[in-house]
Amino acid sequence: MKTKKKTTGFKKYIKWFWGIVLGGFSILVLLFLFTSWGFLGALPTFEELENPETNLATEVISIDGKTIGKYATENRTPIHYKKLSMHLVNALVATEDERFYEHSGIDFKGTARAILKPGSGGASTITQQLAKMLFTGKASRNIFMRVLQKMKEWVVATKLESQYTKQEIIAMYLNKYDFLNQAVGIRSAARIYFGKEPKDLNIEESAMLVGMLKNSSYFNPLRRKEKVNQRRKVVLLQMNRSGFITEQEKDSLQNIPFKINYTPESHSDGYATYFRTYLQKFLRKWVHSNPKPNGEEYDIFKDGLKIYVTIDSRMQQYAEEAVKEHMANLQSFFFKEQKKNKTAPFYDIEKNQIKGILDRAKKNSERYKRLKKAGKSTKEIEKIFNKKTAMKVFSWKGDIDTIMTPNDSIRYYKYFLRSGMVSIEPQTGHIKAWVGGINNKHFKYEAVEQQKRQVGSTFKPFVYATAINQLRLSPCDEFPNTLYTIPKGKYSIPKAWTPENSNLKYGGMLTLKDGLAGSVNTMSARLIDKVTPENVVRLAKAAGIETDIPANPSIALGAVELSLLEMVSAYSTFANKGLRVNPMILTRIEDKNGTVLQEFTPQTKEVLSEESAYVILDLLQGVTQSGSGVRLRSGYTGYPKIVTGFPYKFTNEIAGKTGTTQNQSDGWFMGIVPNLATGVWTGGEDRSIHFPGIGYGQGATMSLPSWALFMQKCYADKTLNISQENFEKPNNLSINIKCDKKSDDDKKDEIPEEDTDF
Repeated sequence: MKTKKKTTGFKKYIKWFWGIVLGGFSILVLLFLFTSWGFLGALPTFEELENPETNLATEVISIDGKTIGKYATENRTPIHYKKLSMHLVNALVATEDERFYEHSGIDFKGTARAILKPGSGGASTITQQLAKMLFTGKASRNIFMRVLQKMKEWVVATKLESQYTKQEIIAMYLNKYDFLNQAVGIRSAARIYFGKEPKDLNIEESAMLVGMLKNSSYFNPLRRKEKVNQRRKVVLLQMNRSGFITEQEKDSLQNIPFKINYTPESHSDGYATYFRTYLQKFLRKWVHSNPKPNGEEYDIFKDGLKIYVTIDSRMQQYAEEAVKEHMANLQSFFFKEQKKNKTAPFYDIEKNQIKGILDRAKKNSERYKRLKKAGKSTKEIEKIFNKKTAMKVFSWKGDIDTIMTPNDSIRYYKYFLRSGMVSIEPQTGHIKAWVGGINNKHFKYEAVEQQKRQVGSTFKPFVYATAINQLRLSPCDEFPNTLYTIPKGKYSIPKAWTPENSNLKYGGMLTLKDGLAGSVNTMSARLIDKVTPENVVRLAKAAGIETDIPANPSIALGAVELSLLEMVSAYSTFANKGLRVNPMILTRIEDKNGTVLQEFTPQTKEVLSEESAYVILDLLQGVTQSGSGVRLRSGYTGYPKIVTGFPYKFTNEIAGKTGTTQNQSDGWFMGIVPNLATGVWTGGEDRSIHFPGIGYGQGATMSLPSWALFMQKCYADKTLNISQENFEKPNNLSINIKCDKKSDDDKKDEIPEEDTDF
């Protein structure tokens, strides 16, 4: 009887055991079913699974197919599986989910191991992690809520597996993960940490990025390099265990020194930063008039638009390098000059005027605006601006950590000369390069389109063009080099106007070609009186200048403030046989699916006859053959020793014009070859900031070198096909242009310093 009781008791325990197991399994199944039916909280709909909610960066793509910038709340640009390196895929599977290709979203073997042996890992599959990132969020600390959340992850994971391929799930997972430092998604991570596309990642690079998936905040390559390196070794070990790399490869790769190529993609980093700011303003207006099919506005920071621009990434790089090389050198000379200036960096103004300039700069600063918004009084703000504080300031050798008062920093930044460059393809209107300043992080005011400064002698070609087009004058026509007076009342001027040549040299006869090459003021005054200021304004506006220009004789000397973009656009008309093509920054805009939302086409207008345009180019060539632009030629050696890369030794035809305004406040150079027109402006932020003398302060010294360095780089890159040919001569040219009495070599020895215009 005792034996029977023992047996009955054992069966009782067996029944309890199986009851608990089956009951637990039944509860688990019911929880799973209830979760899938939505009884325990809403689940993503079919539509949400098809289009998981993600913030997609809008991508700015250059005409040569390079991404030059993004607009994003999250710097995420999704890519397809086929654009992933297989090293990356193998590292991911080996480290995060060894049975990824065997399960359907839930790895029951890994889950059982995690329950029976806590801390062993393996419970969460790649698909579950994706479900968590997309739909369920961070893990709850409440155990009951965590169980419900895990149920939801399982349900969503199985739904994802039923709707997407394994390859699509891997791509979605890597596209979603935040790798920190503005690297959201694998494409941004590959570009930011290694400066390359995901498909080009090698094994050790792939291992580092996969290692970050464990916890990117902890394994941050900018802050914990040793920890990241150790984690990379773990990933390589897992790849070896999974058979993706051999033991020998693992040992070799683990010994490779850890290194990254950090290439940040914030708005102030990378190329074309000023251009991207201008483009963003354009896009904000564009979305208002181009809504989605449902009537909503596109969000340029979340909707993943593709913006195809006319900028050429290679030319943009060369333009920025050229400006940086020259301006860093030029600035060193400017600093030396300021050691002798008691009111540095200002000239020609009183102390109260200097105070006014600095006060305006202070009130325009972000610091002042923040304090004002916070309700600080003027007295409190002034106290803050006079208190020394730690800050990072700009220098041409890199940012400097220092301690100074905000007031001192404002004056410090005034010392730096600014510069802008823009380059346009005349035949298409495509803007190929746009350098809006010397550093977008520290100097926000933009010098291509936003800023307008006196243009000086660079405006004179429009006076000459009007005379040639209207009166059919020849470059060989001669006029006396004598003072010329336009009387009071004519053109409504309040008093008689008699401009002087800055070198005060007069006498004899000058051809139009010599007059423009030498930027002779008396010649410009005589010509504008012959054709009237109204006609000069009319031609300049037709050529592309949009700013209102006063119909005043003084515009003949450049007494008008225009933007660099306007000037280069108008000069392009000369290179395009008199045909004006509106400048273009965009070719098309696509949505995230590649649907074209708008294509952009050039708008054209005839301004000059082909013959007149060619004659102007011939006149402008005189500037680079025997005028202030002769510094571009190999035979000229009398240049101030200030220029990187000199002598330049250009031998091809170049039409150009320098410009220098009163007191050397603005230095300009406009240069044209058959398929590229490029302009450069250089000067201080305020007109009272300038070189004290014409030697360093003229356009031929301040701006021409940046143009020359840029063109050298463009010509060295044969993939760009920048023309070194002659300008195309019209078949029916009837105006005489062969009038040189001396050879160009004879004239080079006679080059004076450039005329200023006032």
